[in-house]
Amino acid sequence: MHRKTMNFTLRVWRQKSANAAGRFVDYPARNIPDEASFLEMLDIVNEELEARGEEPIAFDHDCREGICGMCSLVINGLAHGPNGSHATTCQLYMRLFDDGSTIYVEPFRATPFPIIKDLVVHRAALDRIQQAGGFISNRTGSAVDANANPVSKRDADGAMDAAACIGCGACVAACPNASAMLFVGAKVTHFARLPQGQPERDRRVLAMVGQMDKEGFGNCSNHYECEAVCPAEIKVDVIAHLNRDFDIAKLKSATVGV
Repeated sequence: MHRKTMNFTLRVWRQKSANAAGRFVDYPARNIPDEASFLEMLDIVNEELEARGEEPIAFDHDCREGICGMCSLVINGLAHGPNGSHATTCQLYMRLFDDGSTIYVEPFRATPFPIIKDLVVHRAALDRIQQAGGFISNRTGSAVDANANPVSKRDADGAMDAAACIGCGACVAACPNASAMLFVGAKVTHFARLPQGQPERDRRVLAMVGQMDKEGFGNCSNHYECEAVCPAEIKVDVIAHLNRDFDIAKLKSATVGV
């Protein structure tokens, strides 16, 4: 079957290091198969740059299957690009762009995500939020009987939906406030819907929200951009759940302190 090839102009953000000044640089992307993913297109461009003795464009990637969440790019102003199907950058295909068009490629823009180089950002802030409270004290070892802790289907489904978060940070990049509340809401809701998550429930939400604020993320102002770009299609309902749990935990801690 004949494969269609396409040509583009890439306007890519280049920045040698976190402290260096950055700028947009134009690169031709020629003879790109329309079935290539966005990352495969960058691979082709980098091969041509290396062949000319130029430094390749640095970008983050790992699984290329929409699982790891590392392909953190803003493409034409949209986190993960104009895929329209809640997909990651590695699942964005070049056939979705107009042949001959100019494509802007930037890193995620958020103060808690400092740029390492070019299109690569440091998202360890999300890891630190997770480490602050994203765990349970349930014993490890042999698996308990499946019926020992009955869970309603509604709670099981809600926990599974929240657990689908891959921590890509697109919600932060899309939010005008650089809020991480969809991410934190997903992590808190995941455990809060299950019996195993109850012992640390109050401590967890206070610790994770506290760490989120410490990292410099903004607050939610109901723009819903986070939900629009989330590859896991996590709903903003988890933010309401987060706020409710946080308020309850704060009241409990204030009562205990009296």
